[in-house]
Amino acid sequence: MKAPRVTLDQWRTLQAVVDHGGFAQAAEALHRSQSSVSYTVARMQDQLGVPLLRIDGRKAVLTEAGNVLLRRSRQLVKQASQLEDLAHHMEQGWEAEVRLVVDAAYPNARLVRALSAFMPQSRGCRVRLREEVLSGVEEVLHEGIADLAISGFNISGYLGTELSSVEFVAVAHPEHSLHRLNRELSFQDLESQLQVVIRDSGRAQPRDVGWLGAEQRWTVGSLATAATFVSSGLGFAWLPRHLIERELREGLLKPLPLDQGGSRHPLFYLYSNKDKPLGPATQILVELLRNFDTAPLDVPFAAPAQA
Repeated sequence: MKAPRVTLDQWRTLQAVVDHGGFAQAAEALHRSQSSVSYTVARMQDQLGVPLLRIDGRKAVLTEAGNVLLRRSRQLVKQASQLEDLAHHMEQGWEAEVRLVVDAAYPNARLVRALSAFMPQSRGCRVRLREEVLSGVEEVLHEGIADLAISGFNISGYLGTELSSVEFVAVAHPEHSLHRLNRELSFQDLESQLQVVIRDSGRAQPRDVGWLGAEQRWTVGSLATAATFVSSGLGFAWLPRHLIERELREGLLKPLPLDQGGSRHPLFYLYSNKDKPLGPATQILVELLRNFDTAPLDVPFAAPAQA
């Protein structure tokens, strides 16, 4: 790749001339001599082979080419400054990245709020978010490729912070044969019906959480797919209420009138990588995840302005 002929300092100088209205004003703002500023801009024009400024009376005015190049250079200079800031923060122990793995049943709205609040405080730290199902979260945490994990299981060997519960509701389409029985249902009624279950993304010891042992079982890869199947009349399933509120409201899904177990409320837990000390960015994200976990999901939320 060809090395750039124009330096960041030259682009900053051009920006100063335009922003401050002339060579003399730019020289004062940059604490340099006017001749030095003039030479820098002239040298830039020679290197680029296109005129960037023209003199209109006593004022330096951008040419059409200069206007395009200056606009692009502002982003370049900004990114270089952010890169230098990130290097400084990393020298102080600030992480370049936080790896977060989350069970797909955990409400996205809570994650969005926590991550939106994290962004202005992140100092360039990236977040790598990974969704898993059931034991897949535990597996990723054990493999050491996650800094933080949110799971609905008690993970052996880890001390988790208790989060809120997520309600799972047994549902089927209103015209499903189970609803047409027009009575309270037992587990025996369900055993002869098609149950839609979500595949555990873990490979080592996948679990059949919620499966009743019925022979008629369809396994799908995501909660969204399960909701689509069931709301189309294919079987029944236990699904997180927060994911199917629209379908319940529009009458595409209806809770099954079970005599017991019609809804479940498993607690979720926040875990951290026990083999790696929490850096400052990860600690901030932990607090935000905990704080927004208890915030009502039906309250309007506006993401904070970016710094």
